[in-house]
Amino acid sequence: MLELIVTLIITVSSALLFGYWFRYTCLLIVSAKTTRDYAANIATANQLSFLQVQAKLRDQQTGDLGQLQASLDRDLAVITYLIQHASGQGEWGIEDRMLQLNYRLMSTWCSVSRTFSPEAARRALDEMSMIVSHFANTMGERAAVGAAA
Repeated sequence: MLELIVTLIITVSSALLFGYWFRYTCLLIVSAKTTRDYAANIATANQLSFLQVQAKLRDQQTGDLGQLQASLDRDLAVITYLIQHASGQGEWGIEDRMLQLNYRLMSTWCSVSRTFSPEAARRALDEMSMIVSHFANTMGERAAVGAAA
C-alpha cells in the first residue's frame, strides 16, 4: 500500500513539474525578442488582426471574447499556411510544435473559462495572440532569409 501511495505522489509530482516546464518554456519562446520584428509587416500584408486583438485586450475594452478568439484562430490558420507553403521552409521545429500545442490548450481554456472567468479568458487570449505574433515574426524572418539568398 505504501508503494502505491509513493508511486502516485511521484507520478502526480512529475506530471505537475512537466506541465510547469512546458508552460514556462512556451512563455520563454514567445517572449524572446529578435533583432527585427516582422510581425507588424506580416499582419499588414496579410490583413491579420492579432495586433488589434492585443490592443483591445491591453486596453481592457469590453468585447466579444468569442469573436476575438475566432480572429486569432483565423490568423493562426493563415500564418500556418504561409509558413508551410509560401516560405519554402515548411518544417516545424520542436519549439513551433510546442507553441502550436500551447495555442490549442489556451484556446480550449479560453472557451471553457469564458463563462465563469472573463479575466482568465482574456489572459488566455493574450497568450494566444503572442503565439500568433511569434509565428508571424517567424514567417517574416524566413521570408527575409529567402529574399536575401
